[in-house]
Amino acid sequence: MTEPVRVMLESGKKKRVVASAFDWPGWDRSTKLGGDVLAVLDSYRHRFAKVAERAGYGDEFGRLGDLEVVEQVEGIGMTDYYGVSGRAATAERGPMTEAELDRKLALLRASWTSFDDTAARVSSDLRKGPRGGGREKDLIIQHVNGAEIHEFAPKVGVKVPLETRDDPTALRAYRDAFADAIREHHARGEPARSWALQFLIRRCAWHMLDHAWELEDRDLTGAEPDSTAQYN
Repeated sequence: MTEPVRVMLESGKKKRVVASAFDWPGWDRSTKLGGDVLAVLDSYRHRFAKVAERAGYGDEFGRLGDLEVVEQVEGIGMTDYYGVSGRAATAERGPMTEAELDRKLALLRASWTSFDDTAARVSSDLRKGPRGGGREKDLIIQHVNGAEIHEFAPKVGVKVPLETRDDPTALRAYRDAFADAIREHHARGEPARSWALQFLIRRCAWHMLDHAWELEDRDLTGAEPDSTAQYN
């Protein structure tokens, strides 16, 4: 028998709904209210499978079954306007075993590596988004790493200069420190300020993968854009 994928639905008041496979940090997708958000999430299964494989959990991920909604919550403003999950699932607010922490941190590291590798191989110029919009590649890289350094890592006490994002060696050291700080907070039973640790990991992994997939979809080296593409 296959194990279902537990999913939380997070609905905004006016515009968007997010589906989060919260046991697999980074596998979150959104669509307009009234749309089939589970179909959108499932359409990214093959893309997230590569991340799970990179983390060493490809076989486990490959054995997963259908999506199963286990919780529905009201979203926040950013859910409505950007399709961003802003709330922890009930299961994410509970304690993790050491094995679960290891797995989720491995998926976070795989998300970092996936973003870095994608950014290194896609074209310097990117396909324009709707109405000619979308950040340029260098600005996407700065935004993704900068948001983590400025907004997310300080929640577990990791504070480094924003310029760390521009130095590959310093960036690797920062990421090690971030992962270590998450482990230390877990050992002490402490949250990431107002966020559950598991939600912090998921939010960071989602942000990396959301923009990695954006880079793939906007790559001009010959691949056709993904018809299901969505990014923030």
